[in-house]
Amino acid sequence: MKTTKIIFWITTIAIFLFEGVMPISSLIFTPEYTYIGTRPLGYPDYFAVALIFFKLAGVLAILLPQVPARLKEWAYAGLTFNLVFAVISHVVVDGNIAYILMPIVVMAVLAGSYFSWHKIHAARNRQKEDGLYVRSMA
Repeated sequence: MKTTKIIFWITTIAIFLFEGVMPISSLIFTPEYTYIGTRPLGYPDYFAVALIFFKLAGVLAILLPQVPARLKEWAYAGLTFNLVFAVISHVVVDGNIAYILMPIVVMAVLAGSYFSWHKIHAARNRQKEDGLYVRSMA
């Protein structure tokens, strides 16, 4: 269980940094780069800003332990949809292999977070059923 929690926190923090901190910091500190990933794909500027806020909401839902499990599931799903459509957009529009592989790598990290969270959540539910549950940080 300890290894699972370590995997969860490492992958979740990586997702938080990549999908939450980097986009919001570009919006705040270097707004000229906010649209650099979406304009070449043909998306309107408002889409990039909305995407940044939804990504931040999703990673916060995943990161914060107080968030209900169902909301975490939706956050994982939303981030997965975002990454799947990023791959599709890059395949269709520019075909650059580096741009195609990056969301796939991030999706693999997200999958690591998701599956480790599920393992921790299942173990916690078993402990609750057995009356052995002690609140932890995961």
